[in-house]
Amino acid sequence: MPRFTVHIRDEWLSVPCRDTSKTIQWLGQEALKRYIKNKPDNGGITAVKDIRFVVRRCQGLGLLDADDTIEDVLEDNDFVELAIEGDTMSPDFIPCEPGVSHLTAAYKEPEEYISLDGNSLTSTDLINLGRGLYKIKLTPEAERKVVQSRELLDTIVKENKVVYGITTGFGKFARTVIPVSKLKELQENLVRSHSAGVGNPLSPERTRMLLALRINVLAKGHSGVSLETLQAMIQAFNASCLSFVPEKGTVGASGDLAPLSHLALGLMGEGKMWSPTSGWADAKYVLEAHGLKPISLKPKEGLALINGTQMITSLGAEAVERAQAIAQQADIIAALTLEVLKGTTKAFDSDIHALRPHPGQIEVAQRFRSLLDSDHHPSQIAESHRFCDRVQDAYTMRCCPQVHGIANDTIAFVQNIINTEINSATDNPMVFAERGETISGGNFHGEYPAKALDFLAIAVHELASISERRIERLCNPSLSELPAFLVNEGGLNSGFMIAHCTAAALVSENKVLCHPSSVDSLSTSAATEDHVSMGGWAARKALRVIEHVEQVLAIELLAACQGIEFLRPLRTTTPLEKVYELVRSVVKPWIKDRFMSPDIEAVHRLLLDQKVWNVAKPYIEKYQTEYIPESRPVSPTAFSLDSPASPRKRVRHE
Repeated sequence: MPRFTVHIRDEWLSVPCRDTSKTIQWLGQEALKRYIKNKPDNGGITAVKDIRFVVRRCQGLGLLDADDTIEDVLEDNDFVELAIEGDTMSPDFIPCEPGVSHLTAAYKEPEEYISLDGNSLTSTDLINLGRGLYKIKLTPEAERKVVQSRELLDTIVKENKVVYGITTGFGKFARTVIPVSKLKELQENLVRSHSAGVGNPLSPERTRMLLALRINVLAKGHSGVSLETLQAMIQAFNASCLSFVPEKGTVGASGDLAPLSHLALGLMGEGKMWSPTSGWADAKYVLEAHGLKPISLKPKEGLALINGTQMITSLGAEAVERAQAIAQQADIIAALTLEVLKGTTKAFDSDIHALRPHPGQIEVAQRFRSLLDSDHHPSQIAESHRFCDRVQDAYTMRCCPQVHGIANDTIAFVQNIINTEINSATDNPMVFAERGETISGGNFHGEYPAKALDFLAIAVHELASISERRIERLCNPSLSELPAFLVNEGGLNSGFMIAHCTAAALVSENKVLCHPSSVDSLSTSAATEDHVSMGGWAARKALRVIEHVEQVLAIELLAACQGIEFLRPLRTTTPLEKVYELVRSVVKPWIKDRFMSPDIEAVHRLLLDQKVWNVAKPYIEKYQTEYIPESRPVSPTAFSLDSPASPRKRVRHE
């Protein structure tokens, strides 16, 4: 029989419905009847038929027409909110951050799986798990290790051994021995008391990443969690039953205790939980609606679920993936700006960069050569100023390989740290089944990902810093030879004047956000945990910095495409024309002033979806395979910048 979960004030009520041709009005009245039964004073309601109310879906908050039939607007197990006229919106209602979640009520569970073994997950895999592209399962080897680890813990409990976190209290209470009869309560109390975070909840995608990563760490078989509990976590993940996890509250050692406790609390059927069909609701009702039962914690399992760096690392995985995407696209955008400003390609000569062979610098210079004027991709714009008297360009164009290059190298460094952390056992104590013992250590300390993510923010910020200066050059007629602020009838129209101000504001904000959080430490837990990483803030602010970088580069891309309009009918190279066409597919040219924010957001979305990279990538890859000069010894006196260094086919440097 179909049933629906209805939220009225502070109660969640299950309402069965034999006949779904009945109306939403009927459903609301049935829910009110059940609500009154649970209240000694009838909840202050004298007659149900006289109560005026509205009904809305929990997911998306869409209002439902009272005269609509249930079968037309709801599906079995849907969650709805009934708001009585005169009541304020329920304080239990937690709206999702608008525009963040792709896991809507229309979400369908994927058919494909990623098998977790605790050793081979990547940051890219984790992002895809967060987006709901895969379900997860354990490998047989992981299952075997988990079972062996649990058997050792069960033996410790049976033999009444004193082991930290299993038969003792935690932190300052590590010397307090807990009787066997209270070990389950010990673990439950740990999760409840440590669920002390504050702030907005993580988005569903980020919570999926957090849960998937914790499952991956437990799958290593060094945490002592039972296979039964781990499988229950996997079932919750695959159904997208996601706990309310506040974004603030971790100091990054002993791990991310507060956020991971909130994650575990929902799995216990307590606190709030979100699913694509229910929206936010009491965890026990969300689990029940998906045919799942709350987990029942065994000795050490509470500690196993909450002790680790998975909040820092999961957010860090998103940060490094987005950083890599925007760094690649920054080269394309800068190349387009250079074309509009009629810059020279000389500074990207491969022989220059062979003399300072940093991998990132060489890679960026190569991308510029693959996109700019060459025998393979001639540019009419470049040809138009081939014999101008300009000797060299400003640093913001000439030094892109050096500035963008170190960002690329830093991203590669951070990605290595994050991928190592993704597949690391980071709780305490560690269980070594093959040695028959547990050992207390400090793998939960978040200094590795914290430091790496501070580095990441500093490096990626520079992409916005140099981009903002290029925007200034595009908008300043004395530097660009283009109309002021890239618009006709200046004065009547302001063009990109304030868009540049927005870029400047974001870059300035980033300067503050780039202060390393990991240089700070505050002693906690009565000086037991006397040095911490502050990695949670390092991860969150790295994401904010990267978002600002994306937005600044979106503004530069818009400005560069607008600059192209004033150079027509001349055309740039084929790959850069493809980038221009992509932008024009979502944003029309700026003829006169209009509402600009939607344009910036539309181009920002192109960057988030990596569409700019996908358009240019085939040309970059073809250049790398067909136009890379053969390696040869480089002599400082063997060539000049204006003469061919070898008889190979090469990019023009004029």
